[in-house]
Parts: sequence; C-alpha cells; structure tokens
Amino acid sequence: MCRDSGGAWAVSTEDGDTGTRSRAFELASRLAAIVESSDDAILGKTLDGVITSWNSGAAALYGYTADEIIGRNVSVLVPPDRIGELGPIMHQLRRGQRVDHFETQRRHKDGSIVDVSVCISPIKDASGTVTGASTVARDITERIRAEADRRAREQEQQRQHRFETLGQLAGGIAHDFNNLLAIILNYAGFVARATADQPEVQADAEHIQSAVQRGIRLTRQLLLFSQRQEIQPVELDLNTVIADMSDLLHTTLGPGSRLQIGPVAPDAIILADRGHLEQVLLNLTVNARDAMPQGGTVSIGTRLTSLGEEHACRRLGVSPDRYVEFTVSDTGTGMSQEVAARVFEPFFTTKPQGEGTGLGLSTVYGIVVQSGGDMTVDSREGAGTTFRIYFPLVDAPAQGVQSTPAEVPELEALDYEATILVVDDEPLVCEAAARILREHGYTTLEARTWEEALKLASSHDIQLLLSDSILPGMTGATLADSLADMNPALPVLRMSASSLGSPGPEDEQACIQKPFTAQALLEKVHAALRPGPA
Repeated sequence: MCRDSGGAWAVSTEDGDTGTRSRAFELASRLAAIVESSDDAILGKTLDGVITSWNSGAAALYGYTADEIIGRNVSVLVPPDRIGELGPIMHQLRRGQRVDHFETQRRHKDGSIVDVSVCISPIKDASGTVTGASTVARDITERIRAEADRRAREQEQQRQHRFETLGQLAGGIAHDFNNLLAIILNYAGFVARATADQPEVQADAEHIQSAVQRGIRLTRQLLLFSQRQEIQPVELDLNTVIADMSDLLHTTLGPGSRLQIGPVAPDAIILADRGHLEQVLLNLTVNARDAMPQGGTVSIGTRLTSLGEEHACRRLGVSPDRYVEFTVSDTGTGMSQEVAARVFEPFFTTKPQGEGTGLGLSTVYGIVVQSGGDMTVDSREGAGTTFRIYFPLVDAPAQGVQSTPAEVPELEALDYEATILVVDDEPLVCEAAARILREHGYTTLEARTWEEALKLASSHDIQLLLSDSILPGMTGATLADSLADMNPALPVLRMSASSLGSPGPEDEQACIQKPFTAQALLEKVHAALRPGPA
C-alpha cells in the first residue's frame, strides 16, 4: 500500500485479473479507513521531509487540515530547539531502520508545544529501495504532566522526610544543649552573686552569661525549625504587624537599600504567634540585605489566595483553602536551583565560615509550618529572590484582633513560704533550681527519678511540684497525675528543654523553658503558688 499523487491510499498489482484488483482495492479502502479513523496522528513524508499524507488524527493533534499541510516540510511541526533531531532520524530511515517510541516535542499550528511519542518507519518500493517514511505520533502530554506531578510529589515527600529527620536531630541537640546552658547560666549567676565585692570576677561571670544568651538564641532557632518550640497563636492582622515593624526593617536594611511595602490585601487576618511572626519578618529582611551587598530594593506585600488542589497535593498536610500570601522579594544576587533546594535546611549556608549559622531561614520555615502554613522560594542567579509564605486566612475573627504586643503585668514580691519538690534527672539542673529556691526562702526536696519523687511526696507535705517534662521511664505529666492522687490541689510547674507536649496558651503559667534565669524561675514559681481570686 502506498500514497498516490492525489493523496489516496492504494494497493498496486501487476496482474490483470479484475477480481484480484477488486479485492486489492477493497483491502486498500478498508486499510485507509482504519488509518483515517485512528486517534493517533499518522502521516507520510518523502526522504526530504515533504509531507505526502495526513489523517484526521494528525489534524486533531497538530491543528492543520490535510489541505493546509500536505506539500509542506515536516520541519513546520518541529520546535526550533528540536530541529537537530531530524537529520539523524532521516539518516537512520535511509538505511532502512525504524525509530521506535521516540519521545519528543512537536509544535501545534497555534504555536503551543505538544509532547509526543513517535514511531517512524521507512517506506520501500517493490525493489526494496527506501522512498519515504511513515510516522505514527501519539499525544503523551497528560502522561508527561502526570509523571512530572508524581516526581514533584515524591521530591516533596523526600524533602519533608529530610526536614523531619533534620528536625528530630536539631530538636534532640537543642534539648541536651538547653540542659547544659541551664547549668552554665545559673552557676554563673551563683558566682556573680557570691563575688559582689570582686569586680574582675563579676566581669568574667557577665561574659559567661552573655555567651549563654547567644547559645539560648541558637537553641531557640533549632527548636523553631524542629517545631518543638512553644507558640502562643492569636488572631493578627498581618498588615498591621508589617506596618509596626517597618521602622525596624528600614534600619535593618541600612541606608543603601529601599523598603517598599505594598500592595497589601485588606483583612489579612491570620492565626500566629506575634513574636515568631516578627522573627520571620526580621530574618527574611536580614537575608535580603545580605543578598544585596551593593544595595537594592526589598518589597513586602500580601494578597488573598487559594493554593489549589495541585499545590495541596504536593505539600502534604496543606489544604487548598483560602490563604494569605505574604511575599518578601529582593533585587539581590539570587540563588542557583541547587542552593534554593537546600535553603531551608538547618546549618546550610553559602556565607563564609564564621559569618552565618545557617539557621535563619530554617527558623522561618519551622515557624511557618508550625503555624499551619507553607513556604516556597523563587530565585535565579543575578535576578533576585522571592519568598512566598502562605498562612491560613481567618475569615471571621472570633475575638478582637491583636495589633500590639500584650503588656506583661507586674508581679508582687517573690518570696513565699512553701515546700517545693524539684524533679530532674540532670543532677546539676536539679541542684541549681533547688538552690535558687532555697536562697529565696523556699524549702526544697530534690529527686532525680520519678520513684524518688513519689517516695518523697508520700512522706512530706509539699505545696508545688517543679518537674522536668521528660524523666527516664515516665513523663512529668504522668508523675503529676500520680501525685494528684495524693493531693488533687497540688500545683505543678513543668520545666522543658524542648517544649514538647507544651500546654495551650491558657495554661502558659504551668511551664518554664530551659535555660531559665533565677528571676524567671522565681516569677513562675510565685505565679504557680499565688492563690487565685476568691
């Protein structure tokens, strides 16, 4: 079967028998009907690439009718970046070889690109000479898109798994490090109070305490990334928070750069911890400043949006509901795709050694995820960077929206007579906490295990349990429940190095974060013991 000069499919025969010719014509007609009705694009062409035949499937795939395309070169269907494929293919066909299931791209009449899988076969005459080629092309655009989505989901799952693993590692490091910092901070305080008449020793103690404060900030960043940091979410107008911080952000950028705020969406109400949200703003601004060593512009804006099913599918745990999109863009140096893919990992930094901890953006990421949101980065080397953060939108605020930080009420005198059971498996932490309390008039009992704690509680009248959140073999909460059987009204103050299992905002007085100062511990103890209103 071949294509005649008029474009019809035909079968040639040299025998003059009318019956044979009739059967051949019937076969050719049937085969031509099959070809014409195929959903696949089927076309014929010469070895020079001139199109000689064109079925309805080809018309549907490429947009050209047979009259429009027959006689034109097949290169009209090939995108410019794929023209180089034609030479090797035609060379292979001239040698009588097929090209099977070759996946490539072709161009529709309207200029759009179509993903196709093609099979190209040589057409030979009676003597076996290759005279042309036939191409069967199938549209695989949906399959390619589905495979791309699947790969994106797998990459996102791997990314989240990697972050979870890093978060567990970071949280574990922060937990142990906080215990060490608690020991250093409080014993430096003991030294400072015991050497009030020795200025040199006082100065050394202050240097130690200052270094501990730096360590505290680092561990808090680790805890934020690992989502083990306690948060106090309230309904906030994101635009108000941005406006309130604008002066600080201007100062952070310095005189060589410009801060541009807007456009902003009205009623951009979200549920977040204000302090953590301010840290997000500050960290992203610092990151933008560092990316613009010669100065530039940082743009901050908000808008209401929905993530869509596709995004929600890729980001596990994120629903396609309405969100506030919060963007921070800079005109800086930008990042390569390889760097952008790792930018939220803790300890990853492109800065020279000693100039960055690699925790700034990982802290931001941890805050966003802990607040129920998502975060992406778009960047190109030499073309700046845009961070997009998505916070769930609060459609109808249940309470008054907080626009400024709540004031901290002043406490009464700290001294209060009571017997306090201090429980911590870290001996120096336990001893330091008990010593602080004793120096301010409290009676203390110390236990390193929950068994010791139960034994002491059964033989003493105690007014407060001060316990670590996690003890070998038992949690602090379980220990408190056990003691409640002896004294249902016993107040409990929990010490936490990681904020795991932290109470809600309404019970924030029941927890103190390690490492704590003597003043912070005394304030929490005083609040726990202070009787409520009559």
